[in-house]
Amino acid sequence: MSLDDVLTQIDNDLPAATDRLLELLRIPSISTDPAFKADCDRAADWLVADLKSMGVEAEKRATPGHPMVVGHVGEGKPHLLFYGHYDVQPVDPLNLWDRDPFDPAIEDTDKGRVIRGRGAADDKGQLMTILEALRAWKEVKGDWPCRITFFLEGEEESGSPSLIPFMKENAEELKADVAMICDTGLFESKTPAIVTMLRGLLGEELTITAPDKDLHSGMFGGIAMNPIRVLSKVVASLHDDEGRITVPGFYDGVPDLPEELEAQWQGLSFDHAAFLGDVGLSKPAGEQDRTPLEMIWSRPTCDVNGIWGGYTGDGFKTVLPSQAHAKISFRLVGTQDPFAIRESFRTMVREMLPEDCTVEFSGHGAGPASGVETGHPMFEPARKALSDEWQIPAAYIGCGGSIPIAGYFQSILGTEPMLIGFGKDDDQIHSPNEKYDMESFHKGIRSWARILDALT
Repeated sequence: MSLDDVLTQIDNDLPAATDRLLELLRIPSISTDPAFKADCDRAADWLVADLKSMGVEAEKRATPGHPMVVGHVGEGKPHLLFYGHYDVQPVDPLNLWDRDPFDPAIEDTDKGRVIRGRGAADDKGQLMTILEALRAWKEVKGDWPCRITFFLEGEEESGSPSLIPFMKENAEELKADVAMICDTGLFESKTPAIVTMLRGLLGEELTITAPDKDLHSGMFGGIAMNPIRVLSKVVASLHDDEGRITVPGFYDGVPDLPEELEAQWQGLSFDHAAFLGDVGLSKPAGEQDRTPLEMIWSRPTCDVNGIWGGYTGDGFKTVLPSQAHAKISFRLVGTQDPFAIRESFRTMVREMLPEDCTVEFSGHGAGPASGVETGHPMFEPARKALSDEWQIPAAYIGCGGSIPIAGYFQSILGTEPMLIGFGKDDDQIHSPNEKYDMESFHKGIRSWARILDALT
């Protein structure tokens, strides 16, 4: 039996594959809310049963949080690990959904047919593209293409607190030649891509205190220090006029973009005006000596994610507040050290404080960037397989976001990650009315079948 037979089986089985995805989407596996713990268990049980129906030796593994699903099948080289997550984001605000987020349905839109529901794109739909490709392969060929491990997580959307301990405790079982991660997307919703760069993330929250209580601005204004004024100065100082970040030592470990990758990115003809125009903007705001793609893929950032203090309700209150607060995040690249940057940032803030002010800090995660070596022998065959399916040359791209599991595969297991996904820019992941294009689901399944054929 040939690859064409497998692809034909995928085409013929698409209605049943869609029904299976809809069944999984009906399970409200919201990992961050304890009220849905039983539903997360139910989603894990569903995946175990689905894998077993294909002949995979699968089981649910307990963790202090939600369970992992681990399965093994096949033999021989290469050894491929497939990772995905079955948990989903909360659905609030519910009133912005056009239908029950856990009553998924197929809808016709002006851009084609879509699967609507929470988790459709992130990550249940993506996860099922892998499972459906292997289901068709086994149905047609009667055997597995190579040794395969399934590793499905239930806490990705709540910070993966159980992930690192589980990987360390089961490292020998999980080690593979390549770890396939299907949790990314197409470039500009049309070009298949393999993500080779992921930014790291550092989160900081700070509270500046001046007077020991809120004050009347008529009685104390002018003589008492206002912490919002101090915080505003701190925030305004984080970037210079050219968009560079001013935290001392911040750019230590930031590499220049390799020439061959720069040339490939230029060939993508990224339309930054359209990209920004979709959200009501027009001018790139990052480092002015860098291209727009560099700004979102290969350069570090500093952003204020929230700032508050004093009276913010309706009407007006002439209060001089006791405290001012901000949440600030840094996206990191290359070998930037998140812990060194944290200390440098905190020192910078402390040195800017007037005599009557104090500051307290709270860290919210710290993870380095990760990158993959495209010279790995499996990458070019996978890229060609993607190009053949989509009839568009697949690209190696960066990703402005952070997917910590990719770095954990490298640091804990010594396994190179390969990030391939089929999401589109308008899938509204984490937002109301999340969807996954039927084209992405169908061609995603076919793409994995082609990749399996190319790698084995």
